[in-house]
Amino acid sequence: MNYEMMAYVLMNIAKVEGFLMLIPAIVSLIYGERDVALKIFEIALVSAGVGMVFTRKRPTRSELFIKDGLLIVGLAWIIFSIIGSMPYFLTGSIASPIDAFFETVSGFTTTGSTILTDIEALPIGILFWRSFTHWIGGMGVLVFVMAIIPLSGGNTMNIMRAEVPGPTVDKLVPKTKQTAKILYYIYIALTALEVILLMLGGMPFIDSLTNSFSTAGTGGFCMKTDSIGYYNSAYIDGVITVFMILFGINFNLFYLVLLKKFKRIFKSEELRAYIAIIAVAIGLITWNIYTMYGSVLTSFRYAAFQVATIITTTGFMTTDFNLWPTFSKGILLSLMIIGACAGSTGGGIKVSRVLITFKYIKSEIKKVIQPRSVSNITMDEKLIDDTVTKNVSAYLLIYTIIIIVSFILITLNEFDLETSLTSVITCVNNVGPGFGKLVGPTGNFSVFSTFLSSTFLPNPPFENGLKFSIVGTLLATEDLFKVPNLPPTYSKLSCFISYKNLEGFLKLSSLPQIFLVEA
Repeated sequence: MNYEMMAYVLMNIAKVEGFLMLIPAIVSLIYGERDVALKIFEIALVSAGVGMVFTRKRPTRSELFIKDGLLIVGLAWIIFSIIGSMPYFLTGSIASPIDAFFETVSGFTTTGSTILTDIEALPIGILFWRSFTHWIGGMGVLVFVMAIIPLSGGNTMNIMRAEVPGPTVDKLVPKTKQTAKILYYIYIALTALEVILLMLGGMPFIDSLTNSFSTAGTGGFCMKTDSIGYYNSAYIDGVITVFMILFGINFNLFYLVLLKKFKRIFKSEELRAYIAIIAVAIGLITWNIYTMYGSVLTSFRYAAFQVATIITTTGFMTTDFNLWPTFSKGILLSLMIIGACAGSTGGGIKVSRVLITFKYIKSEIKKVIQPRSVSNITMDEKLIDDTVTKNVSAYLLIYTIIIIVSFILITLNEFDLETSLTSVITCVNNVGPGFGKLVGPTGNFSVFSTFLSSTFLPNPPFENGLKFSIVGTLLATEDLFKVPNLPPTYSKLSCFISYKNLEGFLKLSSLPQIFLVEA
């Protein structure tokens, strides 16, 4: 392992984050929050200064191997989150360093779960930084760094494979740095377009900017406690709905738009399935909630928004869907698990894996009926290797085990079944709100006890970069951890574990990737 180069990359990360913090510091100055601006500036100065000191000299050996990429990604998320939590804690916006860390990781992983109960009480600069973490983390911290800093002349693709959300990771152009730049050009362009359209709808500039950050990163942090519902505008709901769906699409397809290769876009089975799932879900929920709103258009408005925000794992809300019929909530829960497209900023299992799984099941049934038949699995008219289907199966198995174990542990907190189950599912899939009064669209994660330590599970051999970040909840009992002065119904340890889109390292185990789209 190239430890010297790993340290160089990580210090570059600290340097970049320091410079990024200058932006919320400037925002604080603009809004007259001088004390907040000074604190953020001090953090930025220290972070950037330390990073610059340790990156003055480039290592002589710049190659990065698979193990290096894996470890860099894991450490990068920890370092980014620790530094990123400082503005919350040092400005007094969040009193507990653990809560500040939770909020930061929830931001960078684009989970959107929060411990805050009065969001409007926070300074504007802090609220800006809160949403900005979504935008930075949406495409992946390391992809962001690679887009602006030449990390190495060696195998930087090993970093990108471990970092980019989604199983589809390929070079759009020969150089990894240029690939990262192209992805971010598309990312920035879509974000800027959304800002403009929201402002045309009467939303203030700062609100338009922060909400666009959260939409682009499919995170869900908002400057208002009532989320997007605060604005009570059908136009704003419509704009954000469209852009949430757009950011849930594989970014390789946007690159194909630039190349004017429209036929290849329409051939994407994942895209067609993604659109079909959204359309069917909207139609069914609109029909199911019609009696609540008494209007087809109103029902369609709320149904479309919530379907888009859940399947893309954004986590915004315009209405309390916890009051909807069980049928509608069941559909939303299913969308929460399915998630967006591979290679997007969204979370969940990913539509491509769902498609491959169904095709695999169909193939196995056909073999049972006709044992001598040869059944090949294809995606976008390309043959899917048996190894890939096994990787997907392994992914789903580990995903299920994580859900079950986490759910069992969280029930020790003695919350109701709906809260316990959906709080796990929403965090593992990076959605944000769950169901129930406690963690539903009108609740938050402050009801869970403050955790005393965090844990990271060992990296399983999963395809394309499993990012263990700290969100979601694994709770331990009072008997295990003797901590006084807490009600017996609360756990003594909350280890918040989230999986950035639960993308693992099957690729890093020398197993082939799924290349659904070739640029």
